[in-house]
Amino acid sequence: MLGLSGGLDSSVCAALAARALGPKNVLGLLLPYGESFDADRDDAGAVAAWLGIRIKTIDIAPMVDAYFERCPTRSRVQRGNKMARERMSILYDFSAREHALILGTSNKTELLIGYGTIHGDMACAINPMGDLYKTQVRQLADYLKVPEGVRLKRPTAGLWAGQTDEDELGLTYAELDEILLHLVDERESREELLARGFEAKKIDRVAALIRNSEFKRQLPPIAKLSSRTVGHDFLYPYDWDK
Repeated sequence: MLGLSGGLDSSVCAALAARALGPKNVLGLLLPYGESFDADRDDAGAVAAWLGIRIKTIDIAPMVDAYFERCPTRSRVQRGNKMARERMSILYDFSAREHALILGTSNKTELLIGYGTIHGDMACAINPMGDLYKTQVRQLADYLKVPEGVRLKRPTAGLWAGQTDEDELGLTYAELDEILLHLVDERESREELLARGFEAKKIDRVAALIRNSEFKRQLPPIAKLSSRTVGHDFLYPYDWDK
């Protein structure tokens, strides 16, 4: 099962799941905030109908609004994070109801720069998308023949009206992915990227995003007090029957 947003990543993930498991074994949860992003909700429904997967729609506005009535904020980011975590809370509840695993839809670009909400959209049981850059996900969407309306829309996290990923980040995904490929996969230095013609401010921006979001890619550290500490020395499944 997965959250189906009407965006490119969740649509590709749903298409892969339907191919691998069969449409009847995939549940897509549509989790809109009230009447916001109606076009995205329509796209999510269209993708579900195209794939033949099961869907269920739950409006998260009553839960989110009830919280912020008690604990007001002017921060759009705080509201967006709360929405992301409310969606994941519902997904995990339905995971238990359905005896199903939650599929993650964060791509490699998002994971490397920390563009996601920890314990929100970054949470999952397994992530089939996490080693594909955004541009590769787009290529996969073309191959899978994801509906054109989804493939061509501007990426957005759906945090507030008019918000788009690229405007918020200050880089296009094409630029991001090219810099990330050289920095991460090819382990090139800042000087080597400058020699390739990349702008210094863009290199530094991407490098800072990677560094500052490392905590999102790691389990919380545990203070080591014994000889066998989870995450330090105890790192593997153990066959207790032996």
